[in-house]
Amino acid sequence: MLLAWLAALAIAFGLSAAFGGEFTADYSAPGSDSKQAQDLLAQRFPVRAGESVDVVVRADAAVTDPVVRAEVATLLDELAGLPHVTAADDPYASPGGVSPDGHTLLARLSLDVAIPADMPVADTERLLGAAEAASRPGLEVALGGQVIQEAEANEVGSEGIGLLVAAVILLVMFGTVVAAGLPIGVAVAGLAVSGVLTGLVTALFDVPNWAPILGSMLGIALGIDYALLMVTRFREWRAAGLDPEAATVATMDTAGRAVLVAGGTVMVSMLGLFAMGLAFMRGAAAVTMVAVFVVLAASVTLFPALLGYLGRWIDRLRVPLVPRPAAQARPAGAWAWWGRLVRRHRVVAVLTGVAALLALATPFLGVNFGFPDAGNDAEGTSSRRSYDAVAAAFGPGSNGPLLVVADPAVAERLSADLAGTPGVAAVSPVQVNPAGDTAVLSVIPLTGPQEAATQDLVRTIRDRVIPAATAGTGSEAHVGGMTATAIDSNTDLAARLPLLIGGVVLLSMLLLMLAFRSVLIPLTAAVLNLLSVVAAYGVVALTLEGGWLGKLIGIDTATPLAGFVPVLMFAVLFGLSMDYQVFLLSRMRETWVRTLSNERAVSVGLASTGRVITAAAAIMIAVFAAFVPVSDVAVKALGFGMAVAILIDVTVVRMLLVPAAMHLLGRANWWLPGPMERHLPQLHVEGRAHHAPATVSS
Repeated sequence: MLLAWLAALAIAFGLSAAFGGEFTADYSAPGSDSKQAQDLLAQRFPVRAGESVDVVVRADAAVTDPVVRAEVATLLDELAGLPHVTAADDPYASPGGVSPDGHTLLARLSLDVAIPADMPVADTERLLGAAEAASRPGLEVALGGQVIQEAEANEVGSEGIGLLVAAVILLVMFGTVVAAGLPIGVAVAGLAVSGVLTGLVTALFDVPNWAPILGSMLGIALGIDYALLMVTRFREWRAAGLDPEAATVATMDTAGRAVLVAGGTVMVSMLGLFAMGLAFMRGAAAVTMVAVFVVLAASVTLFPALLGYLGRWIDRLRVPLVPRPAAQARPAGAWAWWGRLVRRHRVVAVLTGVAALLALATPFLGVNFGFPDAGNDAEGTSSRRSYDAVAAAFGPGSNGPLLVVADPAVAERLSADLAGTPGVAAVSPVQVNPAGDTAVLSVIPLTGPQEAATQDLVRTIRDRVIPAATAGTGSEAHVGGMTATAIDSNTDLAARLPLLIGGVVLLSMLLLMLAFRSVLIPLTAAVLNLLSVVAAYGVVALTLEGGWLGKLIGIDTATPLAGFVPVLMFAVLFGLSMDYQVFLLSRMRETWVRTLSNERAVSVGLASTGRVITAAAAIMIAVFAAFVPVSDVAVKALGFGMAVAILIDVTVVRMLLVPAAMHLLGRANWWLPGPMERHLPQLHVEGRAHHAPATVSS
């Protein structure tokens, strides 16, 4: 089996090297007005369809000063000669190129790449180097644009940080190097194979460049969690007197079954992303599903193979000063006490838990949806300095111009109507393509790209200005540009979110019904998981306000919530919440099948798995939190949001609400209508009977 995994890694390397693709993503909403504008530009006006870089020069003297003007000309000539730069606008000849106060100018570099990911980082760094070399006291040069943002994005080795923290937690939990090393080994093996296979996925799907981060998050966290559960169960069976081989079989027949069901719920959640109908979501889901599948394969093949070598020495290499916990599952100690407390105060526990989740969810009611722009980048970066300088000198709307693509026949009238529209600061002169069949107007809003007034302006132009200017002409006009694309994308994501939620919840409930032979258990799990996710949304919304909580993780300005963040959070967190639900319920199910006592099943399940679930959650939190230092605000919010969500889910939902609700429902928890009982297939998540003392299961 070990040789098979080494062969799989080698084959994955070979296939990715031979057929691997490149990262690419189209965030536009299919069929939207901005998408039509983008397609028209690409077909008829490609010079305006490519990526661009803003060159912002701020001088203490007037930028029209001959000395400054000569330095600017030298800089633009140098930038125009660098790779992928097709043209450099003359800011002195372009309308709006020089600020009203005369101390700032804005020039535009046209690139020959269609998306930021196509621009080599090394070439972008040459642009940044030239700008830095041109700066001097009294003259500051900054570059802006998406390609600049990507080049300045920092890499912090988040996967390594997560693994290191996970190793410390495992050493403290097990007290031995061998027991702690097994989950790390499984996670690393899964990460290695799935990471290499990402290249193949990019050849089949449009994969955004942040998708591997999401896959790494889940791959590491799930790999460690699943192996942690099985190591714990293996040590229990060994303590019960089984030899290593029999203990391995018993482990795979109990914890192994639970892992397969848990992994299945995560896969179902990722499948829900395909229902969104968005290319970049499908790519992200494909990368993540590959990571989860590889982790599942490692858990049920590589892990028992490793036990074949290390099973007899599972408790060897003791860690100094760390006590080795007893390998048993008898309800005792703090978790047994907690279970009794929850049982006695079940009503108060349910009311308190639900109230806490709803309170945490409240900030989400006022969330501002939108794509974070350079104004949310870290202070000191070129993109942030460029953004702030443009906003101060030209107005906030200059950082997010709208591109109106129209027939030349109506372009002049449209330009006049747009200039008189409330909320418009300026309209550029009409530009017509060489073929004479497409015109482009650049519209500068009075407000910034993230503000609600800008969204209202886009709607006004589409619903009133364009129909009035094109009435009776048979001509068309469309509003595009990054700002309009972001607005359309967020609107589209919000409309598709019910498809994701409905599909994932229904499929997950069906899987839990098959696993636990119950109607109420899946229903309760779905409701509580939804509450958990919404509470996490609320914490993320509070963080993005840029207050004290946001500053703790490096968000110092009010930042909009990118529409794909809550979508990904739901898909990931719902699957992970079901993970912990399966861990907990599988032990409850074992006791229920043997004793037919709901009270005993809930108490034993909580006491037996509480320590494992909290340790697994601590590892998951560490892995997700390790992505908070990443400079990309959306990834930062995603990592922080999922870390907080796991904390909420384990403390409030899994360890409080679930046992309290199950105590309230009593034997009804395990009810399944007769016809369904007869016809539904049996998954036997509780495993079969094994020769071991009763204390292991009880």
